[in-house]
Amino acid sequence: MAVPILLVTGFLGAGKTTVVNHLLAHAEGQRIAAVVNDFGAINIDAELIAGASDGVVSLANGCICCSLEGDLLRTLSTLLRRDPKPDCIVIETSGVADPADIVRNLMDPVILREAQLETVLCVLDAGTPPSALDDALMRSQLRVADIVALSKLDLAGAGAGVRMREAIRAQRVPAVVVDAHHGEIPPALLFPAGACCSSAPREVGPKRPAEERFEALSWTSDKPVSLPRLQQAISRLAPKLARAKGLFETLEQPGRTMVFQFAAGRATLAPGDAPTPGAARTRIVFIAELGMLSKAELDEVMEACVAGG
Repeated sequence: MAVPILLVTGFLGAGKTTVVNHLLAHAEGQRIAAVVNDFGAINIDAELIAGASDGVVSLANGCICCSLEGDLLRTLSTLLRRDPKPDCIVIETSGVADPADIVRNLMDPVILREAQLETVLCVLDAGTPPSALDDALMRSQLRVADIVALSKLDLAGAGAGVRMREAIRAQRVPAVVVDAHHGEIPPALLFPAGACCSSAPREVGPKRPAEERFEALSWTSDKPVSLPRLQQAISRLAPKLARAKGLFETLEQPGRTMVFQFAAGRATLAPGDAPTPGAARTRIVFIAELGMLSKAELDEVMEACVAGG
């Protein structure tokens, strides 16, 4: 029997990793393999996935709808040769990926014999301005979806969920829309019992030219950072950022990893796991529109955060 695939898409900072984390943490004995694609050279998302070990495969420094297309197919082939095979495979795309192109890749006859795309889930920040759904990439992410999960409802404010549902309907999106409080989505929606392999392969249109719209810049340091200086640096960079995320140690709390997230103008910090052996003590990925942020400017701003800088 073919292994079902769940494709998780959504724009930068929508909350995809939170959804995947919740699914893995509530696997109820199922063997779930996760393929995590990050746009930057450092795959922060793979480190944040619960139980990131042999079950999580990292694809970094590119997008699986274009430059990493071959890597995705090779990764799936490797996962399907495992003994025992995974019960299901979750693919988390980068926020800049066009899922229509990924669906086309998953129709590869070699993969299709052993694994079948079961569900496309689009995670959407409920606080996203409705006008943003007119963006071509976000439209593609929504229109290929079977399920749209509204995330960050606790941050979006009263009525945001209702407004977003109305905006999705205005786009004539046929998907089922559900609330995803803290990343929770009923597994029965994602993997309907007995549904795998019962449907015909999905129809896909012609491949569209790739549009280079975003770039990812990484900054690492083997030294801890000053938290007040880092906060000042992020405030300075924020107007130019589409997304940022990272792991770091602070001068104020040495030996403790902090998780940094910046999306939709909001920055958050949370305690992380123990430092990863051999990894830089500070590693942050910044994603911006092409030409908005230079590496020289980023390095200048961030070097001021380093202890002694």
